[in-house]
Amino acid sequence: MPAPLTSTPRADGYGMPAEWAPHSQTWMLWPERPDNWRYGAKPAQAAYTAVAEAIARFEPVTMGVSADQYENACARLSAGIRVVEISCNDAWVRDTGPTFITNGEGGLRANDWEFNSWGGLTGGLYQPWNRDDQVAQKICNMERIERYRTEGFVLEGGAIHVDGEGTLMTTEECLLNNNRNPHLTRAEIEQRLRDHLNIDTILWVPDGIYNDETNGHIDNMACFISPGQVVLAWTDDETDPQYHRSRQAYDYLSAHRDARGRSLSITKMPLPKPMMQTEAEVDGIDWAQKAWPRRAGERMAASYVNFLMVNGGIILPSFDDPQDDIAASILSDLCTDREIVQVPGREILLGGGNIHCITQQQPLA
Repeated sequence: MPAPLTSTPRADGYGMPAEWAPHSQTWMLWPERPDNWRYGAKPAQAAYTAVAEAIARFEPVTMGVSADQYENACARLSAGIRVVEISCNDAWVRDTGPTFITNGEGGLRANDWEFNSWGGLTGGLYQPWNRDDQVAQKICNMERIERYRTEGFVLEGGAIHVDGEGTLMTTEECLLNNNRNPHLTRAEIEQRLRDHLNIDTILWVPDGIYNDETNGHIDNMACFISPGQVVLAWTDDETDPQYHRSRQAYDYLSAHRDARGRSLSITKMPLPKPMMQTEAEVDGIDWAQKAWPRRAGERMAASYVNFLMVNGGIILPSFDDPQDDIAASILSDLCTDREIVQVPGREILLGGGNIHCITQQQPLA
């Protein structure tokens, strides 16, 4: 088993490319834990399958699956999707998998972030998380990719977005939360991001989506769609607790420039109507003392911003809401060279995230 590299990506000339750069494949992990996914995760498995099949129209997909679920996943997924055995605690490869980095000369490496289940013992979503913390290493070993391990620095892939030109966007709500890196100052966190992602400018959006159990991941709130172009989750309803969050983000981004000195063009992406967990949905989840409780009537952090850019396409969650078509139209206008494919997202949302959260792109070196 190769040891992690002891230098930093920036020192070695590696950085994180934008999501719209060409991919070699997309990674996913198969859901199965019954204390997070209702009815033995069978509805979630159908939802993940739909996402995987949608992505597979554009690029290869690899699905990591536990030994117990290997045959089941192989039977449910089409033959073109590679299924590999990877044990994990839950199915959020955006946060537990590697963040891939390139050097522009054919080199591909990865960051293996320390993972603590979105908060460790002070707000984390489940225990244990030891297998999730091994996912990045397993993927790197499988692909024979060298990695940088960030011991002492907790980060999730969903907490960052980059434009591939030196700018990173994140939220204060997440990265400055005491349940991630309480021993580090803001300046020290910024230096870790610069060293490991080779970026120069950090945009600190104050907060993420209301009631987001990841403590406000940026990938549910705002993202780069191209250099200088940001899509921001938005509501015009001033009585909605999300309104203040979106307004603050808009005002902040409007007042700042990216690493190339550009003012940002911000497109407001309307949110679906507030979505609540139902009694029937919650009733199908196993109770467990060390897992995040699901409660009927609790608002979920639904957002169209949680989409994935793939080679020639965008995989966008839909919510059986009138805003579904509007969201697709907005992205179609912004990305005229990409096909917009909508996949139902409620079942994934019930587990705490959406399409971007359950996928991780591997860039073409």
